[in-house]
Amino acid sequence: MQTGTAVQMTRAVLSLGANLGDRAAALRAALTALKDDGLVARSTLYETPPWGPVEQPPYLNAIAIVRGPRDARGWLARAFELEQAAGRTRDVRWGPRTLDVDVITVTDDDGTPVRSDDPELTLPHPRAHERAFVLVPWAALEPGAELPGRGRIADLMAALPADDLLAVTRWDHLH
Repeated sequence: MQTGTAVQMTRAVLSLGANLGDRAAALRAALTALKDDGLVARSTLYETPPWGPVEQPPYLNAIAIVRGPRDARGWLARAFELEQAAGRTRDVRWGPRTLDVDVITVTDDDGTPVRSDDPELTLPHPRAHERAFVLVPWAALEPGAELPGRGRIADLMAALPADDLLAVTRWDHLH
C-alpha cells in the first residue's frame, strides 16, 4: 500500500451464488470471509433455478453489502479471491459453479454510483435488473434500494414475470 494516499471508502453490493458441492457451506464461508472486508449486511439464502442456457442444478444465492477501503476493481479482485478459495473454475459461461460472486453496484462514500463500461467490470451490473435471484434477496435486505440508472428495486421486481419471482424461495426456512 502506498503511503500518503488516502484510500476512499466505497460501498458495494455483491451477489453470491453456488450450485455445486455443499452450496450453503460455500456461501457461508464467503460471507464469513467478507466480515474482514467490512460486511455491513447479508441476506438469508435463497434457492433459485439456474439462469442461462446450460442444464444444471439449482443455485443457492445471497446478497452481501460491504463497505471498505476498496475501489470497484478492488471489490472485483476480492470477488475473484473468494471464488478461487471455493475452487471455482471458469470452464463454461453460465455453467455450474462452486461459487460465483458478482459486483452489482459500487458507490462512493457520498453515495455517487461508480460507473464502468469496461467489459471485465461493467457497473452497475448490466443484467442485475432482469435477475430475480439478485433483486429478491436485495429487496429483502434493503427494501428502499435502487439500482443506479435503473430505478428502485421494488419497481424492477414488479416488471419481472411473476414466475421468475415465485421461483426464488427462502432456503434458510426450509433447512
